[in-house]
Amino acid sequence: MIETTLLKAEEKMKTTVDILKRDLSGVRTGRASTALIDHVRVDYNGVPTPMNHIANVSVSGTSLLIIQPWDPNILSGIEKAILKSNIGLTPNSDGTVIRLSIPPLSEERRAELTKMVKKMTEDQKIAIRNIRRDAIEDIKKLEKNKEISQDDLKRGEGKLQKLTDSFIGVIDGLESTKAAELKQV
Repeated sequence: MIETTLLKAEEKMKTTVDILKRDLSGVRTGRASTALIDHVRVDYNGVPTPMNHIANVSVSGTSLLIIQPWDPNILSGIEKAILKSNIGLTPNSDGTVIRLSIPPLSEERRAELTKMVKKMTEDQKIAIRNIRRDAIEDIKKLEKNKEISQDDLKRGEGKLQKLTDSFIGVIDGLESTKAAELKQV
């Protein structure tokens, strides 16, 4: 019974870390990456469609994204979606392809992005701790209902704490990696 609770908690923690990885991939580091526009949705025939479903997105060099739509009629829609997305990039179209030039980050912008990354990771750490709290409550209910012993309760709490510490460590690693990327010029 405790194992089931621990497995559920671990799955939720993995999901939390996956969400953080996805969110961090969208933070601009001064390098071109297709992840910068993964979240951009283009209105295609009235349906918000992910960019990679309607166009080929590629990186050219370290500071240029090239978007080549499969349907040339959607070019203006892609431009509008990029401008609306607030990623801070201006599309440059030649009628067949859109180029997004990634300008180098200023020191001020690097500091802002580092703070934003810190907040994102702290929010996910809080989510991990909330998952731990809920799992502890579930384990305590098992003990209260006499389904497990107090020793089992303590062992379960210990395992849960180790699990929590490992996921917090993963989040700290992701934060330091992203912060290092932001500091590179």
